[in-house]
Amino acid sequence: MSSSAQTNLDTSFENLRIRRVAGLIGGEVQDIKLSASLDDAAIDTLHRALVKYKVLFFRDQSHLDDAAHQAFGARFGDTVAHPTVPSPEGTKLFELDASKGGGRADSWHTDITFLDAFPKISILRGVKIPAYGGDTVWANTVAAYERLPADLKRLADSLWAVHTNDYDYGAERIAGTDSRSAEARLAHHQNVFVSTVYEAEHPVVHVHPVSGEKALLLGHFIKNIVGLSSSESARIFEILQNRVIRLENTVRWQGRKDDVVIWDNRATQHYAINYYGTQERLVRRVTVAGERAVSIDGRHSRTLRRPEQQPQAQSQAKSQQAVREPIASAA
Repeated sequence: MSSSAQTNLDTSFENLRIRRVAGLIGGEVQDIKLSASLDDAAIDTLHRALVKYKVLFFRDQSHLDDAAHQAFGARFGDTVAHPTVPSPEGTKLFELDASKGGGRADSWHTDITFLDAFPKISILRGVKIPAYGGDTVWANTVAAYERLPADLKRLADSLWAVHTNDYDYGAERIAGTDSRSAEARLAHHQNVFVSTVYEAEHPVVHVHPVSGEKALLLGHFIKNIVGLSSSESARIFEILQNRVIRLENTVRWQGRKDDVVIWDNRATQHYAINYYGTQERLVRRVTVAGERAVSIDGRHSRTLRRPEQQPQAQSQAKSQQAVREPIASAA
């Protein structure tokens, strides 16, 4: 084996062989068959590797079907269905089918941050993959925070933001598509994705519950920064979000059928590049439940709006908001 190949291979995680894919994020785990039957030590090792690399890639997992995929995901914790998008019958899977309106996740986001306790881990399986195109990019939100100038860190540390699934979908996401596809995407967003509106308030900087690292918690679900006007929120969001998606913070993966990708949703954002035309792309995701985010001063994320919330609870949330806003918006 060449010296460069040896340098590129991480063997520090017991029996795992991990090929480094990019400088700050991403590793391809080689010679492993993912299964619910892996022993506890193997699952623990995969989780520790995930916390380090933020996203792990696995080729040729053709033995996994929907049931085996879900059983494997359950080894990392309780699995949950998407709160608004129906799962395939008899499953908790989140399906992205490019032939349907909601199948193209082409905007930077962390999964389901419109819930106070958003998912900790996502596990994606390629069912149908385009012959070309269809890559996905992940960004390391820990590295983005670490590389902020000191003054920007202090500002970010003090901020809280409201996240919602009823976000600005944006005309640019359907630009260049035919009118029928554009209509289908907008209809899916309006009639399915926001069929029930959720809102949660999160710290802009949260502490990872396993590593203790600080990470930026942003992405397209942000509605506004607490205590600031919409124009001020947009400017600050743009400054911080652009730090997250700098190329040096990212890894790009050219997926194949039967690939599995596991990412730490607490330390990443991702973007599925929409440049494969009318080719079929079908992927399914197992989502592992997470905890409420914790700010650097120990406060927890909280729900502002969800369907089961009673009027009294909504009123209480508003009164808490009034108390919190001067603190959360302090520079």
